[in-house]
Amino acid sequence: MHPLSWLRKLLGFIFLGLWLSLACAQTATPPLMLAQVWRTGMPLQDYWVSEKYDGVRGYWDGRQLLSRGGIPIKAPAWFTAGWPSTPMDGELWAGRGQFGHAQSTTAQTAPDDAAWQRMRFMVFDLPTAPGNFDQRLPVLQRTVAALDQSWVQAVEQRKLGNEAELQQWLMQIVKNGGEGLVLHKGSAPYRSGRSDDLLKLKPFDDAEARVIGYKPGRGQWQGMTGALLVQSPDGKQFSLGSGLSAELRRSPPPLGSWVTYRYQGLHEKSGLPRFARFMRVRNEPGFEPSSAPR
Repeated sequence: MHPLSWLRKLLGFIFLGLWLSLACAQTATPPLMLAQVWRTGMPLQDYWVSEKYDGVRGYWDGRQLLSRGGIPIKAPAWFTAGWPSTPMDGELWAGRGQFGHAQSTTAQTAPDDAAWQRMRFMVFDLPTAPGNFDQRLPVLQRTVAALDQSWVQAVEQRKLGNEAELQQWLMQIVKNGGEGLVLHKGSAPYRSGRSDDLLKLKPFDDAEARVIGYKPGRGQWQGMTGALLVQSPDGKQFSLGSGLSAELRRSPPPLGSWVTYRYQGLHEKSGLPRFARFMRVRNEPGFEPSSAPR
């Protein structure tokens, strides 16, 4: 082989490798902390407690906003102007009961300026800051305060004395239209994956499943969708009919889409959710569930 031909091939492989590396880096899933479920009797004094905001997870990597699945979120330039090179983890939130607005706004390929005016970035951690959460929290608060932007807010964190106080705050949040609470272990480093370092507490269980089919409606739903046939991440299949609106029965979520449902525990023998009820479609960019119901 001619030396120049060999050199051209070598350079081609090098450039191909660099291109693939950059492509992978741009689509890498953020290494997010994920929450387990709070269990009665856990050491509450070890945790900071905050409201669980019902929005879309947003990860600022120092350059751009990413979804939970690593897809860039197209926010207007003014929304992220002046943000630090330090990564920030938070929730893109439009207010209590406004999940639909948050989801549709963050899913747009061309940002709607008016829609983003209603959005806030609720920052709850600094993934690359040194130390445990007790040490990261004041750094987070100073970082957000320095931005001086009304749409970027540090999530309020509280210490509670006992489980009665925890349940009382949960009931207050839910009564006012909130989703629940999050508990963040003070001694925990920021590490990806699901662990007891991060816990959630809600008045019901919820999880995600993928739509794999439809069951025909009967009676008043004749000619429409009676139920969605869905499959959980661990392969279990079941039907979701309760909670579907008339609009969704006429035009159901497409095959392959993810939906969120609530339920009350699992059947002991089958492991299927009890009293499963449809909540909403999950169509934020790159959404993938991280686990099956527990």
